Amino acid sequence: MVVVTGTRPGRRPTIVDVAAAAGVSKSLVSLALRGDPGVSEETGARILAAADRLGYRSNRLARGLVQGRTMILGVLLTDLANPYHTEVVAGVEEAAEGRGFTVLLAHGRRDRGRLEHQLDSLLQLNVDGVVVVSSWVGAAALADAARRVPVVMVGRPREFAPGVDTVANDDEAGARAAVRHLLELGHTRIGHLSGSGSPSSRSREAGYRETMREAGLAGEALVHPVGGDRERAAAELLARGPGAVFAVNDLAALAVLDHAPPEVSVVGYDNTSLAEVTRPRLTSVDQPRAIMGRLATELLWERMGGRTGDRHEVLAPELVVRDSTAPPGERRGGGTP
Repeated sequence: MVVVTGTRPGRRPTIVDVAAAAGVSKSLVSLALRGDPGVSEETGARILAAADRLGYRSNRLARGLVQGRTMILGVLLTDLANPYHTEVVAGVEEAAEGRGFTVLLAHGRRDRGRLEHQLDSLLQLNVDGVVVVSSWVGAAALADAARRVPVVMVGRPREFAPGVDTVANDDEAGARAAVRHLLELGHTRIGHLSGSGSPSSRSREAGYRETMREAGLAGEALVHPVGGDRERAAAELLARGPGAVFAVNDLAALAVLDHAPPEVSVVGYDNTSLAEVTRPRLTSVDQPRAIMGRLATELLWERMGGRTGDRHEVLAPELVVRDSTAPPGERRGGGTP
């Protein structure tokens, strides 16, 4: 008869406890928990039942130190409040779970120093790879991390770091599509609520300016930076009298919608979940966030498989037209003011 022994209150059960409960050796428990085919079906079932009764959970980090792999991926992002970032993470999680990996999230809280500290914390936890959803981490820090584990950055970097793959969208092309849409509707006085100076926001501003220049409207360009207060920046730009606004991202576009008269058309960027649920529904440039997250994870697998050359993937964005844009003189969503 097998006697199931208890564990002291407050102490996590160990592999030794499972072995005693199942009446087998510690090494046999280890083999069974790894799914080793050398363990008979009957014995394996008895060991797993004992582990379940005791509430035993393997220490993945400790096992990783022995096996050289933890089956954990780190994801570092700038701003958890921005749905663009969380939707990229969803793509990473989907791909990771398909291969039996767990995702560990680290949040930089829009602080450059904290981002690099969090990156170091992920590395200390022996993650098998890192996806960085931020352009704020310096190239030196990224290159240093890539010498230890595979690293992929989602977004346009300030400078490419050796050993680090990237996945981005063509920000300039997306901006051009947004401005062309407004021009085709008949707008000529088009403002741009610009970003914080990141590589992606600079590319979007460049696309806006170039498309205005090609239309012979360079002198009509109205650019206003978001700064630290989206609502204030939106109000200040609208005070300059644009008939339409192209915003650097969906969060900035929603701030414009909050302040704009109903005849002012608004286009955002990222096509996050907010674009569909806000009213009026927001016209926005779609960069495929989940696909970018999945592709970043696939690049990690390639690095783990031995690839050494750097890859820099650029995906084409697509404009999704909804209710927030209309010809001059018409309310957003249809009708005249």
